[in-house]
Amino acid sequence: MAEEAIFEYLHSEIVNYTLSKENSKENDLTALEYMGYSTGYRIIERLTREWPRFKDELDTMKFICTDFWSSIYRKQIDNLRTNHQGVYVLQDNAFRFLTKLSSTSQYLEHAPKMICFPQFVAFTCGLVRGSLANLGINSTVTAEVQQMPFCKFHIQVNRG
Repeated sequence: MAEEAIFEYLHSEIVNYTLSKENSKENDLTALEYMGYSTGYRIIERLTREWPRFKDELDTMKFICTDFWSSIYRKQIDNLRTNHQGVYVLQDNAFRFLTKLSSTSQYLEHAPKMICFPQFVAFTCGLVRGSLANLGINSTVTAEVQQMPFCKFHIQVNRG
């Protein structure tokens, strides 16, 4: 329980730190995404050192949705969809960094403004992209928040 609170505090401080810099909004998101990328790249090394190689891309995505997501967020992804052509959608119905914001009245009035800003999901996009890169899958990861705390992560595998 304490480690979960520390992780949430660390994430909020990373977001605050990058937003407090005198840079443009794009640079802030790039910094957050890069921090997530390097973190995901390192975490996946520890998680997969005892695992055999994944036989295909779909197995890798299933691992990300179950074991990887559970080790980071203490729950599995709620839904994984694919078109079997390199596009995957990971759906989290109660994304951790948005759940507290959506459940307290203190933040409810500011929630519409926060949905427009991807600061709360940029780190996780990088986390997923970095972990996939270490597993040999070059990808682009974006997030979509339609309603708090519901979040979809879109993964486009870059082939070629």
